[in-house]
Amino acid sequence: MIKHHPKFALIQSFVNGDLPASLSAGIAIHADMCPICQQHIAQLTDQLAAVSFEEAFLDRFIVDENTDLQCTDEGSADTLNVDAFNMDNMIDKITQSNAIDKHEAKIEKTVTFNNKTYILPQVLHNMLLGKTTNIGKLARARFQLNENEIHTSLLQIEPSGGVPEHTHKGFELTLLLEGAFHDEHGEYVKGDFIMLDGTHQHHPVSTKGCLCYTVANDALHFTQGINKLLNPIGAFIY
Repeated sequence: MIKHHPKFALIQSFVNGDLPASLSAGIAIHADMCPICQQHIAQLTDQLAAVSFEEAFLDRFIVDENTDLQCTDEGSADTLNVDAFNMDNMIDKITQSNAIDKHEAKIEKTVTFNNKTYILPQVLHNMLLGKTTNIGKLARARFQLNENEIHTSLLQIEPSGGVPEHTHKGFELTLLLEGAFHDEHGEYVKGDFIMLDGTHQHHPVSTKGCLCYTVANDALHFTQGINKLLNPIGAFIY
C-alpha cells in the first residue's frame, strides 16, 4: 500500500505546469498508481480550468462607469452568439456524432538491468535513456533531459544491495517502480514517492531488489566511516 505522496504544493505546481519535466514525470507516474493523488490532480485541474475559462470570458468585455457590459470584439454585447456558451447545445452536437473512437493497443517498453527486465511506465516511453553504469550492486542509467544540474535516472538495487548511508546536498526524489526497500524510517513499496533534502540522512537497502526512478539536483554526501571515501563519486549514483 502506497504511504508516501507528493506534498500538496508540489501537486499544485504540477497542475500549473511549473515543474521541470523530470519532476512532472515523477508525479505523473505516481498518480497512475495512486487513486488519492489522481483525485487531487483532477480537482486542481478542474479548478484551474474554471478560473481560466472565467478569465477568458471576462476578457471579452469591458465595464463602463454605469456597469453596462460592452463586448470587446467586433459588434456589441447584444449581437454576441449565446449558443457559443450554451452547454446543452454543445452536448447535443457532440452526442449527434456517429464517429467511433479507435483505441490503439498500448505498446510496452522495457528496460533490462543485470538480466532482469522491467516494464517502463507510459510516461517514460519517449524519454531517451543513456548507457548503464554499474557500481557494486547498483546499476544506473540516466535520462537525457538536459536539465542542467538536475539528473534523472533509473536506479536498480540488486537483492541485498543498498546505497551507503548518506545525506543530500540538494533534493532527491525516489519513486519506486518495482520491488521495495527500507531504511531507518520505514519500508517503501511500489508507488511510494519519497522526497528528501539535506535535513534527511538514511541508508536504503533492498532485500529482494528494486527499480527506482530518481531525480536529484546535487551529489549525495556519504556520512559514515570508510564510505566517506565514496564522496568524490557521489554525483554518479543518482
